[in-house]
Amino acid sequence: MRSRSLLIFFWLLLIWFVFFQTDKGVAQETRVYTLQEGVAEALANNWALKAKQEKFDQATSVKNQARANFLPKLSMNYGYTRLGADRKIRSLQDLTIGTRDNYSWQGSVTQPLFTGFALISTYRLAELGIDQSKMEIELEKLDLALKVKQTYFDILASDQALISFNKAVEALESHAKVARSFYEVGMTPINDLLQAEVNLGNAQRDVIVAKNATQLSRSSFNTVLSRPVNAKVAVKDILVHKPERGNFQDYLQKALKNRPEMKIVEINILKTDQQIRLARSKIYPEVVLAFDYIKEGDTPDVSGSDFHRADEWQATAGLSWTFWEWGKTYYAVKEQRSFKKELIKTKMALEDQIQLQIKDAVLNLEQAEKNIPISQKAVEQGEENLRVSEERYKAQVSTSTEVVDAQRFLTRARVNNFTAYYDYHLAKAQLLRSMGTF
Repeated sequence: MRSRSLLIFFWLLLIWFVFFQTDKGVAQETRVYTLQEGVAEALANNWALKAKQEKFDQATSVKNQARANFLPKLSMNYGYTRLGADRKIRSLQDLTIGTRDNYSWQGSVTQPLFTGFALISTYRLAELGIDQSKMEIELEKLDLALKVKQTYFDILASDQALISFNKAVEALESHAKVARSFYEVGMTPINDLLQAEVNLGNAQRDVIVAKNATQLSRSSFNTVLSRPVNAKVAVKDILVHKPERGNFQDYLQKALKNRPEMKIVEINILKTDQQIRLARSKIYPEVVLAFDYIKEGDTPDVSGSDFHRADEWQATAGLSWTFWEWGKTYYAVKEQRSFKKELIKTKMALEDQIQLQIKDAVLNLEQAEKNIPISQKAVEQGEENLRVSEERYKAQVSTSTEVVDAQRFLTRARVNNFTAYYDYHLAKAQLLRSMGTF
């Protein structure tokens, strides 16, 4: 009985170690990322990007299918026909000319010689499909890199917000202690104490909200990198900036040259040229060369009989031409030409949109850059204002409201300060995205 109890204890101890100690060790591991490492890992692991890359393989398969249409097609068929009776010619004496059981095998080779350029156009469309899939992958990479940067800066911003709110709680806790001491000795009314405690409670609530924001920002970052949503992650801070000096026209020229969206539209315009050619192919006749090898017999091995040839062959050059369909080909060509005009106008609209995006990114960059020194100065002034307000309150020449307001102004200044840095980096990331790079 004792040995059984020891055995149960051993297994419980082993289970506890495997399921609790092991998980605890894993949970303590925190991966620290730089911005470049985050982008690189997302490009390597993101599921949405991998799904988009499958489009390239699909387009390659379509091209291979189109290429196969140029080559001879091989086919065969095997058949059995059972007649109700032997085939006979009735005359003075019945003559049998066919058997009741008939087997046949036929092998065929078919080679298109001319299809009105339809095969060439179909193949060229498949090649352009590959080019388009490549550009769609590049577009996905650009958007993915921007998402990584956005979630990266969200982590930094939420962490800094949590630090600012914790500092506010510490300051308000200290102020609440002073207010309670003054109240207990009758130096201030109960309203001062209540106000201090209410504002402390609000600050503590802000800390809870900020903690949730830090967790959510990390989960968003993990999702973009296709990591477990609850995986521990930290990022290196970027509280430095290098002033961006560039020219709007230079940015625009790079964007028009590099943007995958522009290249996709241009590829689609080329595809409409091939669609027009494909529609026009119906005007021409189709010429096909066919070769058939035939074996027949009255047994399954189709080895011939008194009424069947053992084998024979035939070669056929055929021409097929549908020369009148009441304008169907004409309107098909007209439709594709209209598609081309639509794409040309879409390209012009896209150019206008790109100009606006670059202008917006440049203005945001300039705004963030100007806000950085202003917000830094505001933090310094806010810290001094809080120090003076606290001293005035301790000397009983001001009210609790002045201290609480000073703390609120300082917290806002701190948030504005780090937000200005991250807004600058985000605006720079958006400018790069607008130019078709990351």
